[in-house]
Amino acid sequence: MSTRPFRLPFQPPLEPMLAKLSSAIPGGDGWLYEPKWDGFRAIVFRDGDETFIQSRDLRPLDRYFPELAPALRADLPERCVLDGEIVIPGPRGLDFEALLLRIHPAASRVAMLAAATPASFVAWDLLALGDEDLRHAPQGERRVRLERALADVAAPVHLTPATRDRDVALDWFDRFEGAGLDGVVAKRLDAPYQPGKRAMVKVKHARTADCVVAGFRWHREGPGTLIGSLLLGLYDEGGTLQHVGITASFTMERRRALVAELAPLREAARGGHPWAAWAGPADAWTDAGAAPQRRPGVTSRWNRDRDLSWEPLRVERVCEVAFDHLQGRRFRHATTFLRWRPDRRPADCRFDQLEEVPAFELARILRV
Repeated sequence: MSTRPFRLPFQPPLEPMLAKLSSAIPGGDGWLYEPKWDGFRAIVFRDGDETFIQSRDLRPLDRYFPELAPALRADLPERCVLDGEIVIPGPRGLDFEALLLRIHPAASRVAMLAAATPASFVAWDLLALGDEDLRHAPQGERRVRLERALADVAAPVHLTPATRDRDVALDWFDRFEGAGLDGVVAKRLDAPYQPGKRAMVKVKHARTADCVVAGFRWHREGPGTLIGSLLLGLYDEGGTLQHVGITASFTMERRRALVAELAPLREAARGGHPWAAWAGPADAWTDAGAAPQRRPGVTSRWNRDRDLSWEPLRVERVCEVAFDHLQGRRFRHATTFLRWRPDRRPADCRFDQLEEVPAFELARILRV
């Protein structure tokens, strides 16, 4: 970040406007619809040769995506503030795992990945242009100004598609999932930009899956007395139980009750457990250039001090969970626990139960 103030109507950091979850795409007049990108939220400040990329949690992202600065200087207006998303297009759509690999302390590693899997910036809002503060302008006006400002941009800078037609948004919701996008965002055309407020509406894909419960983590506020999350698994084509994510949507009362409920499954659980070798903190990230393998007990790339140790359970119970998006072979976000499934055998919890989403050519969305 520059040591001098930006010659802009406001300075970073800026809290981004957020979205609240809805089960349906809103209808009626006065809505603008956009695809929901699956990447890192980013607010970009540009003042001449100076650029600053801010994350959703107000931290700088520039060092992790050095390849974007030249493109931002080449394609963005001389002085501006844009809201958008950093994504990495891959051969099968958006590659969120490649984004996670960028959060690395070694500049040499980041530079190597930037060359091997370059990132793109997808803009969806214009917050300032020159000396104009556009945050109080209505969304419809900001979109028109954004389209004019980015009329001539080229990859890796993109303008997100947008429509006022709900039928088009419904079509996007179904088709674009194959490119790795995870839903649709709706914005009121007459609304200003509202930092820190959940003023947008997001609609995400929702599905259910029967998963093996193969372990758990203690809750940070009650080790030994409260269950924090359950570790979920699915069997692959070769019969190997793969760790696919967690479910943690429990009340405190339910967390307490789960301790007694799961106690019998803790007995002699480590012997013969398919994940026994990983039942402690471990580094899930492979050598540079290789795809990451997600395991129970991994350290967090965002918080290395976070305790992600876990305890195994005998692989005997099945639960049904709701999820929104599958990224490769794991759930992109934490799932929602729905119910136990005593009528299901663990061996029947396989990947082939999940709907196969047809691939969609990402280049058609980004217009490259």
